[in-house]
Amino acid sequence: MSERSGGHRNVPVLDLDAIIDDPGTRIIVCCGSGGVGKTTTAAALGLRAAERGRAAVVLTVDPARRLAQSMGLTELDNVPRPVEDMTGDGTLHAMMLDMKRTFDEIIEAHADPERARQILTNPFYQSLSSSFSGTQEYMAMEKLGQLRRSGEWDLIIVDTPPSRSALDFLDAPERLGRFLDGRLIRVLTAPAKAGGRSAFKLFNAGFGLIAGAMTKLLGAQVLKDLQTFVSALDAVFGGFRARAEQTYRLLQAPGTAFVVVAAPERDAMREASYFVERLAEERMPLAGVVINRVHRSPAEGLSAARSAAAAEELESRGGHDLAAAVLRLHTGRMQLAAREHREREHFVTAHPTVPVAEVPAMWEDVHDLEGLRQVGKLLAAQ
Repeated sequence: MSERSGGHRNVPVLDLDAIIDDPGTRIIVCCGSGGVGKTTTAAALGLRAAERGRAAVVLTVDPARRLAQSMGLTELDNVPRPVEDMTGDGTLHAMMLDMKRTFDEIIEAHADPERARQILTNPFYQSLSSSFSGTQEYMAMEKLGQLRRSGEWDLIIVDTPPSRSALDFLDAPERLGRFLDGRLIRVLTAPAKAGGRSAFKLFNAGFGLIAGAMTKLLGAQVLKDLQTFVSALDAVFGGFRARAEQTYRLLQAPGTAFVVVAAPERDAMREASYFVERLAEERMPLAGVVINRVHRSPAEGLSAARSAAAAEELESRGGHDLAAAVLRLHTGRMQLAAREHREREHFVTAHPTVPVAEVPAMWEDVHDLEGLRQVGKLLAAQ
């Protein structure tokens, strides 16, 4: 691992080509807070890996329409599709996570047909599978496990969901597990476990009071839907937790590399810092941090202060409006670059051993394979 000077300190450099070229690398997880370029980074790494000889699949979550079209994904599809017009010896498949379809597949695979029908048509399940907090993150991990078990690809790249917090991806399985194992669920499943007899015959007056209060709170039909759902789902409870634990161990394995993606802004860098610390706590393999959309100036020798002073001087003379405007623009650019540099320095001070790659801000959004190739080159050119 090499180092580069970052102002007054040396920072370990994230060598992404070494990671994607290593046949021992089987999973790359791109994570970070929303809006920092995770999806573009994941897609660019997938394309670069494929064009360097890997059989890669990219699991994206809600990509921008133009980016999806650049990879040949014109509609939401839960099945990996080949990406055309590539160079090199490898192959690239891409897919967009269909959260509800993935949840349905789990039910269909782990319940008999009649029980599966009861669950899939239940209103409470339909709400849970499309809107429960953490479901999207859990399903991304489920799909990762499915792709890995299929053995069709030697490299899987995961774009984690655009959560408010990057940590949601790691917390989702436990959250869903807590919900499925919670006290309310156990109370509601008890009548089914006792042979389907009425809850009011089975339990004492205390439970009757609870059920009555819940009926008032939720409504009789909602409570009935919930009881039916929980009773039907009871058979697959263990499978949820077991697979979540299996995927968690997969994420801790040596063949996995976490790439934390951030933008050079305070909240995004703070989120990246939290995630780096959490990965260390969970003993998950961190490859490094990608800082996206870093602003630089071709005239970095001209400081913001000197540029502003020169603009002021020209404006005082009059007749130099264009030159003064250019200098003001440069002043703003240098001030932005200085703010970004300070955020980066805060992160490096807190995590001096974490490798970093910086990607300069591009003039336009990525909307085709050539744009993804360019991002891949920038990621590698550290």
